[in-house]
Amino acid sequence: MYTDELLEEFQQEKEHYLRDYLSILLNRKGLIVTIAALCFLFTVLSTFSKTPIYTATTKVLIEKNLTGGNLEGLRMYMFYDPEFMATQFELIRSYHVAHRVVEALSLDTRHKDAFFHSSRFSFSPSGLFNKLFSFFINTNETSPGTVSEGASSGATSHLQTAKTDADRIAIMIQAGLTVAPVKDTKIVRISYSHEDPAIAAMVANAVVQAYIDETLDMKTSLTRYSLHWMTGKAEEERKKLESSEKALQKYMRDNDIVTVENKLAIYPQKLSQFSSELSSAQAKVKELEAIYHQIEKAGNKSSLIETIPLFAGNDVLQNLRERIYAAEQNIRELSKKFGYKHPTIIQAKAEKKLLLKEKKAELTRIIDSTKNAYELARTRITDLRQLIATTKNEIQDMNDRFIQYTIMKREVELNRSVYDALATSIKKENVTAQSQDIKIWVTAKAQPPRTPSRPNKKKALFQGLIFGLFAGVSFAFFLEYLDNTVKSERKIEERYNLSVLGSVEDLTDKNRSIETYIQENPLSPIAESYRLIRSGLLLSSPDHPPRTILVTSMMQQEGKTTTTGNLAHILSQNRKSVLIIDCDMRRPRQHSLFGVSNTYGLSNYLSGNIDDQQTLIQKTENDEICIIPSGPVPPNPAELLSSNNMITLLREEKQQFDFVLLDSPPVQQVTDSLMLGQLVDGTLIVVRAGKTTYDMLDSGLKKLNDSKTHILGVILNRLKMKNADRGYYGYYSYYSKGNASAAFHDKT
Repeated sequence: MYTDELLEEFQQEKEHYLRDYLSILLNRKGLIVTIAALCFLFTVLSTFSKTPIYTATTKVLIEKNLTGGNLEGLRMYMFYDPEFMATQFELIRSYHVAHRVVEALSLDTRHKDAFFHSSRFSFSPSGLFNKLFSFFINTNETSPGTVSEGASSGATSHLQTAKTDADRIAIMIQAGLTVAPVKDTKIVRISYSHEDPAIAAMVANAVVQAYIDETLDMKTSLTRYSLHWMTGKAEEERKKLESSEKALQKYMRDNDIVTVENKLAIYPQKLSQFSSELSSAQAKVKELEAIYHQIEKAGNKSSLIETIPLFAGNDVLQNLRERIYAAEQNIRELSKKFGYKHPTIIQAKAEKKLLLKEKKAELTRIIDSTKNAYELARTRITDLRQLIATTKNEIQDMNDRFIQYTIMKREVELNRSVYDALATSIKKENVTAQSQDIKIWVTAKAQPPRTPSRPNKKKALFQGLIFGLFAGVSFAFFLEYLDNTVKSERKIEERYNLSVLGSVEDLTDKNRSIETYIQENPLSPIAESYRLIRSGLLLSSPDHPPRTILVTSMMQQEGKTTTTGNLAHILSQNRKSVLIIDCDMRRPRQHSLFGVSNTYGLSNYLSGNIDDQQTLIQKTENDEICIIPSGPVPPNPAELLSSNNMITLLREEKQQFDFVLLDSPPVQQVTDSLMLGQLVDGTLIVVRAGKTTYDMLDSGLKKLNDSKTHILGVILNRLKMKNADRGYYGYYSYYSKGNASAAFHDKT
């Protein structure tokens, strides 16, 4: 349930913002349409003032040549080569290819007028527009076949330095060429644009042939240079090879290299074998030496000797130990039956003694055997070291003799490899000299185009319209962002939580006066607006309608004086008596609106010059409306309005009239309204739509709230119909039948 409420609130807020945006667009639709129309007009002028450009396109298949036994090229082609096509594109657009086209077609003589004429240098009225709007609209539709429009900035600089017409035309062609691959194929589109469709097709086809000729020329020049260099280099390498081979043969004869090679194969094997035997002997010596040291450490203690692993693991000693143990067991058992002098006991002890003697003899034998093995191993190490030293000397001698042989042989092999490579390359170059590394096939020749490729009028006009609408909408939102004035009832209610009692339409007819309009047009929308304000005013207090009402505004020229007079007329229509007190003693206007004298008035009474209140009250043409004019302008209006006489006046007049309306000065300029607001039942704030800013309202409302003023509501005055809320539109359309459209127009 809670989620549903949040979702519903979000949807309402979203619709609220959408309505705001739509309202902004509707309010400023004139500005949007004007900007869109201007942009569209500029686009039309720019598009239709351009010279038609025709684009001819030829299609070419480009791939590497893998025939002719070029295995190295085949291996290279097996890998992805993204630079290949890019390189070919640059070659097609190169200056040399363009210059070949000029020479092949004689463009600098036969077709010179197609590239040079005076109109090319004339100022284009659409140039400024193109520069301003080219970022948003694709108006960069230049003529590559001309000097002024076809060349880019780089090509233009080259044109200025070109010496001949052929050079200039080549640069124009170079700048006007477009090369693009066909997706997922090896086919390439080569396009050229020009004012003359025949020239465009002719140049496009000639570019392909010039490109083929350029690649062949590059290959021929490179092959010629390679053959010349390789032939001279091969002759030098041949002489080196012959010289090195002769020197090697002489050295082999002098040093019997064949026998040396056999011996060099044997000595390393012998040295390796001796080294292996030496390592084994050294390991054996270390092992025997460790056992020997253990025996020496044990001394004559047989119990310690037997703990040595060599003795502990001996099978003979193990057997003797088991027999000695069995003999001891036998003696213990016999001792339980016989005395220690019994023959059986004596025999058993004799057997044990014999076994101990055998064990000792075996220990002595093993010790002697270990010592002998240790000495023999040490002797073996000495012998092996002597053999290794001797073998090393023999190998060193052989190596000294073989090093020079190896050096000379390596030089021969190197010279032979270089010579063979050069010879092979020369043969290959001779075979492939007439072949081409790139295969080029024309799959579709360029034909003279029948329709221009640009300008694309439909596209340009559509883009101009879209851009115009975008610029108009953007400018409208920008102005709306800068506009901080009050324009709608809803925003006042949302921002200040104040009731808007009603809105009064702006009176567009300058020949009619707002002061008399509602009397002359009682069924007009403006009159009905005041009736709605009256209804809201009567319902603004919970207990009873307010009877003493202060009417004020934030600044001058917002309509408080006229609102007071018109509201008095509406309140008096139900046969209610209304008294208007002009409290604006600085700039009084109520007396002029109702045509009464201002010789004496409120200022006279408050200053004590008149005691009878009735003499202040003057009748108007409407019997139900009376007025107390402001009287002569006093030097201290604020002090007079805050005096006890003012309180007494309001109390007594409230008993005599149904409604007492006080026309007071603006809140932002003087403090009169702040003091009067404390003496009345409530205050009405008149806000002029499109002029009063939210900053004014923020400051003025703060002052009123700080002075404890009871605010009954806000009247939105001089509301433009385009800024009115949707409900106000419906209200206006209903009451405008048979009546002139009008709104509030104040002169104060």
